[in-house]
Amino acid sequence: MRVLGIETSCDETGVAVFDTAHGLVADALYSQVAMHADYGGVVPELASRDHTRRLLPLIRQVLEEAGLQRRELDAIAYTAGPGLVGALMVGAATAHGMARALSIPVLGVHHMEGHLLAPMLEEAPPAFPFVALLVSGGHTQLVEVQGLGRYRLLGESVDDAAGEAFDKAAKMLGLAYPGGPHLARLAERGDPTRLRFPRPMTDRPGLDFSFSGLKTHTLTAIRKLEAEGGLNDQARADVARAFEEAVVDTLVIKCRRALDDTGLKRLVVAGGVSANSRLRERLESETHKRGARAYYPRGRFCTDNGAMIAYAGAQRLLAGEHDETGIMKAVPRWPMDTLKIP
Repeated sequence: MRVLGIETSCDETGVAVFDTAHGLVADALYSQVAMHADYGGVVPELASRDHTRRLLPLIRQVLEEAGLQRRELDAIAYTAGPGLVGALMVGAATAHGMARALSIPVLGVHHMEGHLLAPMLEEAPPAFPFVALLVSGGHTQLVEVQGLGRYRLLGESVDDAAGEAFDKAAKMLGLAYPGGPHLARLAERGDPTRLRFPRPMTDRPGLDFSFSGLKTHTLTAIRKLEAEGGLNDQARADVARAFEEAVVDTLVIKCRRALDDTGLKRLVVAGGVSANSRLRERLESETHKRGARAYYPRGRFCTDNGAMIAYAGAQRLLAGEHDETGIMKAVPRWPMDTLKIP
């Protein structure tokens, strides 16, 4: 089965073709980061309009790279949510229109299920069951995964997601959007011994997260340094380092608890923040101590992409799922624990 995957949930237009016999055939991504940078964040209306401009040319590009004609596709998968509703509608309408013209099945895919399954695209994918840490700009969740659609939510953020907290802390430090990668680079020059920020919700049982208080603590530390006349370049790097260390420690502590609580030995880490090198180093160390193993998608599949949607869609299409004729799905909020088991 050759499946075209379409991702338009936020500020990146992703397209890919996944072949269930031969794996990932081709993929392409267009990022809107430069357009939104002037506004310091994603502008939903601009995002939707840009998806409309970019999607069809990207589809043509990917099909050409795959050496396929449209009529050789067997199905189409698209991101149905969660995400920005206008952006989701662009992908949904395009997918349904193409599928109707080609008389092939079409399926709306859960965005976070795509992230969760992204490591399956690698040469050495994890086997079920495993614990998944989904950590991005919009979500921070720990999930026990027994198989496709068999998910148990272990914990999630009660306020800001980790990626969102990274971006907000970066903005406090005057860094460009998107702030997370810029803050991580600045943190490399920071003194790890100068400042220590709290590790929220690690002093109590449970697997939920909270990063709002850490964000407030960061702002307080910056204002104190400013009042003392000491917010120079080194001080900004020290704040970035303290913030990053606090987030990474919190994520690592919760992952350790999740592995201990479930007794599982495989940890999947996916989503934009999974590209953070300090987080990867710490998780590698922690899993090794427990005789466990951590799995990640390759760097370009950490952020939103069409390949993960094509793969996730292919698995559910093989199980017999598809959208009803003419019924598009665009779901801004869609809890993972409501997904069906194939």
